[in-house]
Amino acid sequence: MTSITEVAPDIFRINTFIPEANLGFSQFLVRDDEPLLFHTGMRALFPVVSESVGKLIDPSELKWIGFSHFEADECGSLNEWLQIAPEATPVCSFVGKVVSVDDFIGSDRTRGMSDGELFSTGKYRFRFLHTPHVPHCWEAGLLFEETNRTLFSSDLFHQLGDVEAMTDKSVVDRVRQTFLEYDATPLAGYMPYTRQTERNLQKLIDLEPATIAAMHGSTYTGDGSHALREFGEVMKEVL
Repeated sequence: MTSITEVAPDIFRINTFIPEANLGFSQFLVRDDEPLLFHTGMRALFPVVSESVGKLIDPSELKWIGFSHFEADECGSLNEWLQIAPEATPVCSFVGKVVSVDDFIGSDRTRGMSDGELFSTGKYRFRFLHTPHVPHCWEAGLLFEETNRTLFSSDLFHQLGDVEAMTDKSVVDRVRQTFLEYDATPLAGYMPYTRQTERNLQKLIDLEPATIAAMHGSTYTGDGSHALREFGEVMKEVL
C-alpha cells in the first residue's frame, strides 16, 4: 500500500511498504516552481510512485530528480522518469555522474554536484553534501533544503517495519535493531564505518536540521543535530 504524507511545507513523503522485506520505501516530492523528486524507487514501484506524484503535480513538469547513490531504490526507475519528464535533470555527486549515472541514462544530462554546491527550485534552495560511504558507496551524497532545514538522509536512520510516517520521538532504538538484524544476515556490512564517517556526520550535525527525511522508516522532526549525534553513536557501537 502506498501513502502520501506532507512531512514539511511542500515536501511530500510517498511511501510503499513491502511486507516480504518488512521495509518501507520512501520517495520525497518537493512541490515548487521546479518540482524535485528525491529517490525514484525501483522500476517495479514506478507505476505506484508515478501515480502518487500525479496526485500532487503533473509528473511531466518534474524538473529535478535527486538521489544519494547508484542503487535500485535510489534511482532504479530513473530512465522511466526521464521518459515522462523530458525536461528533468538528474542531480547527484560528480563521482556518481561520471562513474555510473551518465552511462545508465545514455547521456551527459546529469548535473554532477560538488560538496556545498547550491541550486534552487524556486522558493526553496538546496545544498548538496558529498558524503562518501555515508550512508554507503563512494559516490554518496545528500540534499539539504535550507529554508525549512529538511535533510534528505537516504539510508541514514534506516528503520524496519511498517512505521508511522512522522515522529518527534527518537528512532535510535529502531536503527540499532535494524543494524543488529542485518548484521546477522548476508546483508552484514550494509553501512560501513570508515575514517570519514565522523567528519561526514559532523557536516550534517552542523546544519541543525529540523526534519530528517529517511528513505526507510519514519521521517523525524525535532532536534536533528541531537538525532544525528545519537545515530553516530549507534553506528560506532554496532558497526
